[in-house]
Amino acid sequence: MDYYGKRVASASSDATIKIISVSSQHLATLTGHNGPVWQVTWAHPKFGSLLASCSYDGTVIIWKEDNLNNWTPAHTFNDHKSSVNSIAWAPHELGLCLASGSSDGNIYVYTARSDGGWDATKIDQAHPVGVTSVTWAPSMEPGSLIGSGEFDPVQKLASGGNDNTVKIWKFANGAWKMDCSSALKMHTDLVRDVAWAPNLGLPKSTIASGSQDGKVVIWTAGKEGEEWKGKVLNDFNAPVWRVSWSLTGNLLAVASGDNNVTLWKEAVDGEWQQKMCSEVFVPSVINMHKSSVVLFFT
Repeated sequence: MDYYGKRVASASSDATIKIISVSSQHLATLTGHNGPVWQVTWAHPKFGSLLASCSYDGTVIIWKEDNLNNWTPAHTFNDHKSSVNSIAWAPHELGLCLASGSSDGNIYVYTARSDGGWDATKIDQAHPVGVTSVTWAPSMEPGSLIGSGEFDPVQKLASGGNDNTVKIWKFANGAWKMDCSSALKMHTDLVRDVAWAPNLGLPKSTIASGSQDGKVVIWTAGKEGEEWKGKVLNDFNAPVWRVSWSLTGNLLAVASGDNNVTLWKEAVDGEWQQKMCSEVFVPSVINMHKSSVVLFFT
């Protein structure tokens, strides 16, 4: 969904992107990829009406809305040598910045310049057997809202890969480096998705990872430099496809291969409890694509 909750962008293996109103009205079809489109994501509206998409064809496309519902490709990135599986816009405080992860093992971070061009920074062989997912950390360190001193934006990423691990990356001195002593290892099969939770000034960082092994792991760390600790949220006994946090960071949605979307909330004792989807959402179905599609949002 876009920032204002008025439009939905969906990506499909029919190689198209559809823009749909929340009232189910078809607004636009975007064509430009030569293979299945794995993900599409809206930029923050402070940068205008922009979308990013990634595809099996190895490209990342930035789409711009010139007039109402008239979309054109503004930039196409061809740096990856294989399927681009995941993209994520950085927090808007960091500027117009997009991360992409690919089956070629690399992560690229694209940053828009004031002259309209883009700079590219590469995390070489982040996961040598393939990157499946990328997610940005909040722009503030844990506890920043209740601390003292000036706001210093954080540039961190988490990634998941076919090597069954989650890795944390930090940008410093012009380069991306791993921000923890080793990869986070609790999964026994490929990590399909990772999602960094909004912290809203809370005294810890939280990441959810979902895996082909059927498990969702909640990773937490306190202040800068502390070790990440993992806890299994649940074993779904089926591949976990997507994990997604609510804007407040206290509700986690999980889409899994058992044909269910489940919602989870952390209780005051630190244990995670399942919530009924009917308590939160009214379901609706939009049929627009001609092939398989996963539409997932909180």
